[in-house]
Amino acid sequence: MTMDAARLEALAGRAEQAGLNASAPPQEAWVDGWLIRLSPGKAKRSRCINALQSGSLPLDELLARCQASFDAAGLPLVLRITPYTQPADLDRQLAERGWFEFDAAEVMVLGSLDAADGSALPEGQVLRAVDAPAYAQAVGRLRGSSGAEVAAHAERMLASPVPYQGFLLQRSNDDTLLACGQFAREGDMIGLFDIFTPAERRGQGHGERLCRALLRAAAAQGAREAYLQVGVENPVAQRLYARLGFVKAYRYHYRSHDPRAAE
Repeated sequence: MTMDAARLEALAGRAEQAGLNASAPPQEAWVDGWLIRLSPGKAKRSRCINALQSGSLPLDELLARCQASFDAAGLPLVLRITPYTQPADLDRQLAERGWFEFDAAEVMVLGSLDAADGSALPEGQVLRAVDAPAYAQAVGRLRGSSGAEVAAHAERMLASPVPYQGFLLQRSNDDTLLACGQFAREGDMIGLFDIFTPAERRGQGHGERLCRALLRAAAAQGAREAYLQVGVENPVAQRLYARLGFVKAYRYHYRSHDPRAAE
């Protein structure tokens, strides 16, 4: 799809705000204009700092205060760097301090859910809604998550101010998992999260069918726009989302001085 620059910029800003709301864990606090999140789960967006305001403290003092909170939580200190990060030169300042960059991702947006419409699921396949604990277990098995990470994922979904809806795409005759995914809807915008296909089922179109089904379900609830995040080193997924009509809006990455952060 085509989208003019002003529309893309506005949709990108809305996607960033919606993504922050949808990824909020119970363990979060503000430190001088920085939003710190301390979930013990696997998702970095829920265990990092989003530097949303410049604040008044010198950078080293602010980092020291944040470090104390992450140390108390037993987590490596991680900052998420986006086009909206404040101060605007924070990325440069951290690089000069020797903080390494890792896990860059693209935020992609879809201006109309009509663009992703498609045929119904083929015969023999069914989309089943599951609750947060069941979804966390399903996606945790595919990710290789620990028990603590699965529990934290379920906790975050249950406590989220933006309701999550998880789904399993399965064979109807024997419940074989073909793909899984979820969306979080805030008003007329949804975010697609945790789209996974088992390794042995990849390359068979299950991921695309799942995403189209999720977008149809969200549209039926009143959603009109969508966003998602995908790793820059995952061109297969990027091509899938492009077929659905998603376009790249902006890129973000993480920085840390702790080697554990990139593990």
